[in-house]
Amino acid sequence: MSFNNLDTLYRQVIMDHYKNPRNRGSLGDDTVHINMNNPTCGDRIELSLKVENGKVIDAKFEGEGCSISMSSASMMTQAIKGQEVEQVIQMAHIFSDMMQGKEYDDSIDLGDIEALQGVAKFPARIKCATLAWKAMEKGLSEQQ
Repeated sequence: MSFNNLDTLYRQVIMDHYKNPRNRGSLGDDTVHINMNNPTCGDRIELSLKVENGKVIDAKFEGEGCSISMSSASMMTQAIKGQEVEQVIQMAHIFSDMMQGKEYDDSIDLGDIEALQGVAKFPARIKCATLAWKAMEKGLSEQQ
């Protein structure tokens, strides 16, 4: 597949998650709620996590923002549900490396999240893509 076709495919994946977000909503009171925003561009997210026995049982988000921010939240919540907390933290580190244009561990399948790797070329958009991930890391650290 050529680079242009791959780029087009990635844009389609991002727009699909933006227009049809997965896991939009909020979880009940017995969950971790994290509110974060990106004052630079106005993106905001409220992330809800349900963690039991070292595993992320459920994850939902509410928020407003650009297509990068909201699709990243959709992709992240989809990827972390059912995963051990340790693996979720490892995924966050891999995602951070990917956003910084660094070599990253590809032993964990990131699925749709890999569609965001092109964001690394646009430094101003990296904070948009990482907002949900930062909220998730903050929530898990507060939960422990």
